[in-house]
This record gives sequence, structure tokens and C-alpha cells, in this order.
Amino acid sequence: MDTYQPPIFELSSPGKIGVNLPEADVPVAALPAELLRQDDLAGMPELTEPEVIRHYTRISQRNFCIDTTFYPLGSCTMKYNPKLHEEAARLPGFAAAHPLQGEQLSQGALRLMYELQRDLAELSGFDAVSLQPAAGAQGELTGILVFRAYHQDRGDTARTEILVPNAAHGTNPATAAMVGYKVVEVKSDERGNVDIADLKAKLSPRTAGMMLTNPNTVGLFEENIREISQLVHAAGGLMYGDGANFNAILGIVKPGEVGFDFMHYNLHKTFTTPHGGGGPGAGAVGCSAALAPFLPGPRAAKRADGQGYAWETPAKSIGRVKTFWGNFGMLVRAWVYIRTLGAQGLREVSEVAVLNANYVRVKLQGTYPAAYDRICMHEAVLKGQIEGAPEARTLDIAKRLIDFGYHPPTVYFPLIVPEALMIEPTETESKQTLDSFIEAMLAIADEARRDIEILHQAPVTTPVRRLDEVRAARQPILSYNAEKIAKLRAEGEAKASAK
Repeated sequence: MDTYQPPIFELSSPGKIGVNLPEADVPVAALPAELLRQDDLAGMPELTEPEVIRHYTRISQRNFCIDTTFYPLGSCTMKYNPKLHEEAARLPGFAAAHPLQGEQLSQGALRLMYELQRDLAELSGFDAVSLQPAAGAQGELTGILVFRAYHQDRGDTARTEILVPNAAHGTNPATAAMVGYKVVEVKSDERGNVDIADLKAKLSPRTAGMMLTNPNTVGLFEENIREISQLVHAAGGLMYGDGANFNAILGIVKPGEVGFDFMHYNLHKTFTTPHGGGGPGAGAVGCSAALAPFLPGPRAAKRADGQGYAWETPAKSIGRVKTFWGNFGMLVRAWVYIRTLGAQGLREVSEVAVLNANYVRVKLQGTYPAAYDRICMHEAVLKGQIEGAPEARTLDIAKRLIDFGYHPPTVYFPLIVPEALMIEPTETESKQTLDSFIEAMLAIADEARRDIEILHQAPVTTPVRRLDEVRAARQPILSYNAEKIAKLRAEGEAKASAK
């Protein structure tokens, strides 16, 4: 069976009609020339309705997604998205709300946002929350802008540096640099924690703050978090919490109580709202009372007379970071998630996520060495270094997993772990699913020892094999161009023949 699915443009035949539109009841007028496309789009494809439906159905069936398969993408927390949340977000009162309809007609939405702010503050131990940022990275940017505003408001303009561990997400140093800070890297120690001696050496009157993920990107809880916070605060800096891994400590540890001053919550990860190709993100932020006046607005608040809810903007706000009120549909889903589970249920989420990750770690680390010999949190970082198979690489293992029906884990991250394989099973997977995945990983290791070419040829069950990922990232073709596609196809065939 031919599995190739050409672009819809190549299926087009002149004269085919998919929809019979009614006759216009107004005079036909030509479109203004300035509104016509001027790019190289080769016309709209002409197909019948069945052809269009079949084309997009085939493409959709080739998606790897959380609704069809185990998706252990470490550091991305690909949790199942409960369908109850989708129903709630589609309620007409939410889905049809207009952002300009005013406070009087938005009381239900305002109440939901107020309660979500309050719940997130309670879960994290912070004093105030803003729901505006549209993603975790924008939450980071918001936090460091707030840090700068806080220092400047106190007349402390000598602080020009942000400390970032060498195990940090790449967005951390990028964020600090975007705000104009110099990034100072801090080493990790032999247990995967921040190296305290190196931290002390790099703290100075120039330190504006430190960005720290806890649990960190190696899947480990930062054992010295209180000491780190005390050191940074003693130097006059602020602690930023990258909340990407909040899923591991939900209902157990409150970041605000262990020394963090600010944190973003990935609602699209910890609180199960869709993300990636499935929906927009939501990167709410929380902070201490000292930083609350600088939060972006507007925020939902109770009216002074106690009669309903209103919008408010903090006195020294850094301003808006998103149009209107943030990605509201995501906020509805997160609110439903919290209310469905309750306090005990949220704690159990973290407990099961940590249990599942350690189950996978213990079952696999005899074959795939663990990055650190410690109990991990919600994700296990292993190495794709299989004894008896020196030619096997992490990329080969990841590609072969596709043939077994699994989405590959995150690979080659964090950068401080050679041949890293970061596996995050999450709490939503059953023991049967985990056992099946473990069996696949062990089977791949056996193949690597027996015949490494099986791995080098993988994947063999997909419409296309190994893609040129660097070229795809640096030279993307984002609109249909027959000439470019033909050229790429010819190059690919020539490359395959050369092998």
C-alpha cells in the first residue's frame, strides 16, 4: 500500500467543486487589487468534498498524539486532556463571551478567573497571581520584567546579572538576555543539584536574581533549595521559579514557602490544558506580596462593595503582556481540573507521577544507565549508552521506538547528560502501558546488541524515514511551492540511492 500522501495541491483537477454555494443575492463585485494575494501560492486546489475529507482524515490519522498513544516526552508533561474540560470550555456562556462586552456581562468569567487566581496562589504559597501570559516562556519574560521593575523602583540600578544553572531550560538564559541582563551560568554538582560553592562565587551586588527549575531538568528535587534561596536573598537578588515541573510537587511543596519570589505555572502542562499542536498555552504567574504591585494587568478582583467582580491593574504594573484577558478557554479547563480533583486529588496527581517515573527508571536503568543514582521526581533521565552495543545512539533508540508505536522521549536534553533520554510517563498512564513501553525499550536494547542496523534503519513503519531535522528547522518551506518540493524530493531520492 502506498503510504505517500501528496500535498492537496497535487490532488487538484480544474473544474472540480466541493461545495455548491447559493446564488449571490447582491451584485457581484471584483475584489480590490490591494487585497489580492501577491505571493507565489499556485492557486486554490479544486477537489470534490470526499477527496478533501479523505485527504485531511488520512493526515490526521498519522498524528502521534496523547489521544492515540503513550507520549513520554520529558520536560513537556504530555498529560491526557480530560474531555470534561472540553465540554466546559465549550459552554456558550464561556465560548461565546466577547472580550469587549464589559464587566457587567462578564461576571461569570470574572468569578472563574478570580477563583483560579486564588487556587493557584494557594497551591504555590504566593500572595498574588496574574493569568495574562500566554505560555511558560512568556511567564518567564513577565517575571524577569517584574524583577527589573522591582529593583528600579527601589533605586537599585546596579543589578545587571541573572544567575542560571547549566541544567536550565534554554528559555531561561534567553529570557534574561531579552530583558537586558547578563546571564551568569552556575555549575551542577555530582548529585545533580546546584553547585553551592560555584553559586557563592558568582553572587555579587550585580545579582538581580536567579532562575531555577525545581524539580530541575534532570528530574531531581533541588536538595539545597532553602540554602540557595537564602544565599540569593542575602545578596539582594530575587528567586525566579521555572514552574515547568510543578506537576511533580503539586499539593506537596509550595514554592513560595521554600524561598521563591516568583513563578510561572504551565497551565497547559500541570493542569492538563491542551498544548503543542493541540491548543494555545497559558503561563499564569504568581509572586510574593513585595512583587504583586508590578504584575501585569488586568487581573480579576472582588469589588470593594462585595457585589460581584471587576478588573483591576496593579499600581506599578509592567503593563499588559497579552491582549484582553489571556487565553481564556485554557483558564476554564484549568479551573475545571482543580475543582474536579480537589486538594487530595491534586496531591495524588504528583504522587502517582513520581511513582510512575521511578517505576520506569528502576526497570530500565540496568540497561540504560541513569544520569544520577537518585530517586527521581516526575521524569527519569537515562542514557542511551547500551552495554554491548557501542554503536547505538540515543537518536537510534528514539527512532526505533516509533516502530514500536510510541512517541520518542525527549533526547539530548538536558545538555549536561551525555546521550540523554528523558522519560516522563505522567500520572495518567496505567501499569500495563508502562510495562509495554519498558518491554519495547528492552527489546530495542537486544536489537542493538544483535544487529545495530535495525536501529540505524529505523523508523521503517512511517511514510517517511529519518528527516533532515536541522534543515527542516533552518530552511522551512511554509507555503506550497511545486518547484521547491520537486527539488527536495529529488534530493531525497538521490540521497537514498547513494546509501
